Amino acid sequence: MLFLSSALSFMLACILQVAAIPHPAPPAMRRADVSVVTQMMSTQLAGLAPYTEFARAAYCSPTIVTGWQCGQACEAVPGFEVSLTGGDGNIIQYYYVGYWPTENSVVVAHQGTDPTKLLSDLTDADVLTEPLDTTLFPGVDSSVEVHSGFANEHALTASIILNEVKSLISQYNADSVTLVGHSLGGALAELDCVFMALNLPSNIAIKGVTYGTPRVGNPAWAALFDSLISDFQRVNNEKDIVPIVPGRFMGFSHVQGEVHIISPGNAVECPGDDDATDAQCTIMSVPNIFEGDILNHLGPYQGIYIGTIYCT
Repeated sequence: MLFLSSALSFMLACILQVAAIPHPAPPAMRRADVSVVTQMMSTQLAGLAPYTEFARAAYCSPTIVTGWQCGQACEAVPGFEVSLTGGDGNIIQYYYVGYWPTENSVVVAHQGTDPTKLLSDLTDADVLTEPLDTTLFPGVDSSVEVHSGFANEHALTASIILNEVKSLISQYNADSVTLVGHSLGGALAELDCVFMALNLPSNIAIKGVTYGTPRVGNPAWAALFDSLISDFQRVNNEKDIVPIVPGRFMGFSHVQGEVHIISPGNAVECPGDDDATDAQCTIMSVPNIFEGDILNHLGPYQGIYIGTIYCT
């Protein structure tokens, strides 16, 4: 594993970084119900860029995210106002909360983790699931289960983040909350979507955009998520293997909302939760971890790489 991690780091260091440019606010749009594989338009792909930069910024130390001084990722979304940062990048992943004036939205972003370590953890045959904590997820049936590690990580910051979100909604009269993350951060953002939906007034819209997200819970979790969250996109890049773990044979299922980047500038929206049968969707194009490419986990997501070494 050490050799793989070192080799990965060397190869990633050789990838040219894409200079960030300011991205305009995306057009207001919601993912419509997708019943068949649908080609995405160039405007839709361009509209994802600010969210990708938010996910990228989550890998930066809170000391430079505070004040929105994290280099290219921060420069690409000008005007964003950070109000809370936290985490140590070890026991607690970095996270930040802030206000996005152009969208009148509160944004919450979580850091991911080393993909080689995450893959090792998620392919372990002893991966455990557990019911959601009803003090955080009120009213959820005990049949809904999620990955224990994700649930425990989420619980470490849930209350402090929720309090900050409520404060910003009140301060700015924000009408939506946007949850963003990559890798493990994507799993936390997925949990956040339901957490916010259950703990905020119903007039607050919930939007989620995640990247390279592993499966978070069981089919009951996917059904609950789909019933509560309609504005959600989980973006998978080419042959990335992280989105296919933990395996479905272990009782896990993805939620709806897959966007699969097949190649730069070419992406499709896939139907269903984790049961698309089209060759362009991840579950068919990456049938197992041996036919994927871990390097695709870090990008490029329409020209943007996400990970610790891309915090510049």
